[in-house]
Amino acid sequence: MFKFTGLEGKQVALKALEKEHSIPLFECSRDPEIWTNYPTKINTIEDMDSFIEKAIEARERGDQFPYVVFDKERDEIVGTTRFLRISEENNNLNIGSTWYSSKVWRTRVNTETKYLMLKYGFESLNTNRIEIITTIENKKSQRAIERLGAIKEGILRRKYNNMDYVIYSIIESEWKDIKTRLEGFLSEGSYETSNGKKHK
Repeated sequence: MFKFTGLEGKQVALKALEKEHSIPLFECSRDPEIWTNYPTKINTIEDMDSFIEKAIEARERGDQFPYVVFDKERDEIVGTTRFLRISEENNNLNIGSTWYSSKVWRTRVNTETKYLMLKYGFESLNTNRIEIITTIENKKSQRAIERLGAIKEGILRRKYNNMDYVIYSIIESEWKDIKTRLEGFLSEGSYETSNGKKHK
């Protein structure tokens, strides 16, 4: 049986999403550009409350496991992500519903978050496949997914919220090389810190 836990890296800690995270998540999500290509929009604190309530309900059903992303360097919550479409029967799941404060764009936050989730998925849950999808208009997200080393499989037409999506996947036999790739990214010192300095 899949068992999910919090995850922690050098800069980020992924903590189980709870109702009390509504205000910090709302406060870090006020840049309108965050929602340009996201399937839904969060405009009010009530929208955020609903977003969290639905995520917790999905966790209780066993369909999803949502996290808040805590940036240890900034000492604040900077976004959210989750495991979703969890299928123990087929031994696979998705990573998705991810968005971050624009303050951490082009930092190591997303790379480390994905690394922690992929590592947990393949090495602790022993899944054989992890999918990542994004809207067809979200070129920035597609580039980020491709940078991970995920394989583009095709287009899902009118899949969710009447929108088209691009589907990517990583399978278990590919994980070793992708893990090495991501660890290289995270250790090469090419990311800016919150203070504009390079990571070592």
